[in-house]
Amino acid sequence: MCGICGLWQPGGGAPAALAASVEAMTATLAHRGPDGSGTWIDAAAGLALGHRRLAILDLSPQGRQPMVSACGRLVLCFNGEIYNHRALRARLDGQVPWRGHSDTEVLLQALAAWGIEQTLAEVNGMFAFALWDRDTRALYLARDRLGEKPLYYGQAGGVFLFGSELKALRAHPAWEGAIDRGALVQLLRFGYVPAPRSIHAGIHKLPAGSWLRLDAAAAAPRVQHYWSARATAVAGVADPWRGSEAEALAALDDLLRDAVDLRMHADRPLGAFLSGGIDSSLVVALMQAQSSRPVRTFTIGFREDGFDEAVHARAVAAHLGCDHTELYLSPAAGLDLLPALPRLWDEPFGDCSQIPTHLVAAMAREHVTVCLSGDGGDELFGGYTRYLWGQTAGRTLARIPRPLRRLAGRGLRALPPAAWNRLLRPLGSLLPAALQVQTPGARLHKVALVLAEDAPAALYRSLLSHWKAPAALVPGASEPPSLLDTEDGAGLGDDLHLMMLLDSLTYLPDDILVKVDRASMGVGLEARVPLLDHRVFEFAWRLPRAWKLSAGIGKRPLRSLLERHVPRALIDRPKAGFSVPIGAWLRGPLRDWAEGLLAAERLRREGFFAVAPLRQAWQEHLAGVQNWEYCLWDVLMFQAWQETLPTVPAAT
Repeated sequence: MCGICGLWQPGGGAPAALAASVEAMTATLAHRGPDGSGTWIDAAAGLALGHRRLAILDLSPQGRQPMVSACGRLVLCFNGEIYNHRALRARLDGQVPWRGHSDTEVLLQALAAWGIEQTLAEVNGMFAFALWDRDTRALYLARDRLGEKPLYYGQAGGVFLFGSELKALRAHPAWEGAIDRGALVQLLRFGYVPAPRSIHAGIHKLPAGSWLRLDAAAAAPRVQHYWSARATAVAGVADPWRGSEAEALAALDDLLRDAVDLRMHADRPLGAFLSGGIDSSLVVALMQAQSSRPVRTFTIGFREDGFDEAVHARAVAAHLGCDHTELYLSPAAGLDLLPALPRLWDEPFGDCSQIPTHLVAAMAREHVTVCLSGDGGDELFGGYTRYLWGQTAGRTLARIPRPLRRLAGRGLRALPPAAWNRLLRPLGSLLPAALQVQTPGARLHKVALVLAEDAPAALYRSLLSHWKAPAALVPGASEPPSLLDTEDGAGLGDDLHLMMLLDSLTYLPDDILVKVDRASMGVGLEARVPLLDHRVFEFAWRLPRAWKLSAGIGKRPLRSLLERHVPRALIDRPKAGFSVPIGAWLRGPLRDWAEGLLAAERLRREGFFAVAPLRQAWQEHLAGVQNWEYCLWDVLMFQAWQETLPTVPAAT
């Protein structure tokens, strides 16, 4: 696990200037690789590669990067882990004069022997890499199938730049970095900027499961996919599991055990994040079943009612016999972390669970260098509660003519959320379960927006949206289309599968995996995700929908497997998620910090946001009229992120 970066200015460059630029870029990624750094320069070609090393496999100098192939033709700069490197190495034995035992060397020699397309099809891992072909003077960038490892790229002043994080690109003297207002609109809707855009105009994220090639003759890099989550999902639905449900569980158990086993190999201490939920508990159970010593587990807790999952994690760890460590998070700890958040995430990022994720990673890093995580189970096996809500809403709306839906929506919006709250709260338990919340008015206004949607993907986008009309909040901006505007679900069979696929294409790589990567790499910790082994993804899509989610219960296969290790009583409870009480914190200990970032004078001076609606939302949140916590957090993270930039670039 490492940080990579580089630059290419076709036509060549002065060695000293290339070295100074790439060393400055590499230095920004020191947190991703605290164990060493390296650069490699081809001055005649104008190419420079930079690498920061977090040594996990082969701690010797033979694992250093950038690494040159045995034939001398290829140079590799690699971030990640190739989990099946031993099997690949065995296939290459006799063809290669091995120098060490790192997975980097195996990947490099596979690329030399088989080429990029076959190698990408063969590897099982999480990765982002840059490959320079000295003979053809071609540069290749590639990213793993599901987007576990990040990779940004783009042109600046005629120089092609790339890096694991945007801060590496910003360190180059040619950096321009105008803010993309369309990307800012997307941030307000989703809480993140979806690939392939970034917050900077002209700078892109390489999509998951793709690679690009750039040579001196090309005006722009050519990007192509070597693996498609959508094609895999459609193929799985078209070729469903033919055996019994019991046989499917046995096959899944074998597959998950192997995925976990592959990710337990390291030359450094290893542990796991444990929330006490289905996914992380199953990963830990499979680790403990294959370990001769207690697995080190780590969790974060909260003192606020309704947010503390640590007690459940503690019970699971005790039952499995783990060596468990927990930390209770106070508002003061969250406040102390605030200045670091925008620098760690490096791009405005609105998922407030970034706070506990980073803190549990920091705690784990005091004891281990590698941690396994339970992410991915919800997207693959139907775990989110919104899947049930979306299915129900979709079936109901399909029976109601659109004019009537619009009329009903206008009726619900006729009263503000605060008025609905006053009317409905006295009814208490007489209300439907969906309205038995602190702010039922906000829920009804959300329903009103859903009533206006026709296409299933658009309906789901409405469910996911933070700000419902984000373009109105960014003067002069329009909202770029996303997959949630265009995906039609063809070949997927039903709306549940559409929602799961959309999450796998957007929310998973652009939110969940970004959160895990930055939180862990910010403290030099490697996070590995067994449930996102591509073989598990492919298998999950072959399972019938009813085996994954039915009778209001999701992730049924994972639950069944976990019950072989942990009593049902320890895990049979409503899904909580890894959330923090950010709404209450904004009214309390974070209020002054937020007020400074949302000051009307500042908003007018910077010109990124419409002042009136934003100030109104802030005042409503403070008064308890409506809970705007997630919407406000998106804005606050953008505002705080601006302060990390040397100067605020002109918006586009």
